[in-house]
Amino acid sequence: MPDISIIVPVYNEAEVLDEFFRRLFAVAASEALKEYSFEIVCIDDGSTDATGEILHKYSQSDPRVKYITFSRNFGKDASLIAGLKYCSGCCAIPMDADLQDPPELIEKFVAKWREGYEVVCAVRSNRDSDSYLKRKTSELFYKFYNAVSDRSMPYNAGDFRLISRKVVNALMSLRERSVFMKGLFNWVGFRTCVVEYVRPPRASGRTKWDYWKLWNFALDGITAGTTLPLRIWTYVGSCTALLSLAYAFYIVVRTIVRGVDVPGYASLIVSILFFGSVQLIALGIFGEYIGRICTEVRGRPLYVVDKTVGFGESGRESKNI
Repeated sequence: MPDISIIVPVYNEAEVLDEFFRRLFAVAASEALKEYSFEIVCIDDGSTDATGEILHKYSQSDPRVKYITFSRNFGKDASLIAGLKYCSGCCAIPMDADLQDPPELIEKFVAKWREGYEVVCAVRSNRDSDSYLKRKTSELFYKFYNAVSDRSMPYNAGDFRLISRKVVNALMSLRERSVFMKGLFNWVGFRTCVVEYVRPPRASGRTKWDYWKLWNFALDGITAGTTLPLRIWTYVGSCTALLSLAYAFYIVVRTIVRGVDVPGYASLIVSILFFGSVQLIALGIFGEYIGRICTEVRGRPLYVVDKTVGFGESGRESKNI
């Protein structure tokens, strides 16, 4: 059993993998970490470039490098789940291959782990490498998520962190299929500390996360982390009903006092449009949760493995989905 498992989801990262492995191997051979054994578990999430060939090259030259190939692209969270399931280290470190998660930070992670922390979370001290729009939308997401969720999440925390085997086992005991890994890392708890760092720009290539994907990712996170949006509509409906009753009482009193008059067309249309919009928004939120119920009921696996390399036949049979 290795001491440290590095979990690396990759999707079309051929341009940066050589530099990533060079820096990661240098960190593993450093004075501070040379006493620890490593395994590097890469998850090829349906790449269409030369990522698979590069992973195969490194797995043939270094037995520490193992990889899993998905049958198609299933997303980063599914890749993280697969990496955690297949890894066998005393602790695991999920990180990106684009070098925005600096491998050199692993030394600080391990030092905190030796102090007794079960989770060592990397938090960006600033986001100057991101655009203004991305920084503000990210800030709004964290504020809203922490306001409605049962457990708050550290601001500017990603998937880059160290988690002990105890935490890995706790995560693997969960059976939900609508996964939001940032929330799950935080939900399981355990003794946690934070390590701040400056997130550098991508070493090469371009991000796979456009604003549409980030929006859907935020929706997944909120609906996976809390049912408060559903509860809010109970209060919205109650308040609307009270206002309607109050307005009906006003109409009755006005009719008794002033007699019947012709109601205004504009106010009628505005009322219809307002309440119709409220109902459509409510139906949209209900639909988000119903869709996740359908996902859970179907029971489909989070991912489908095409092949595994470096784990051995016994490990492959026992750890496959």
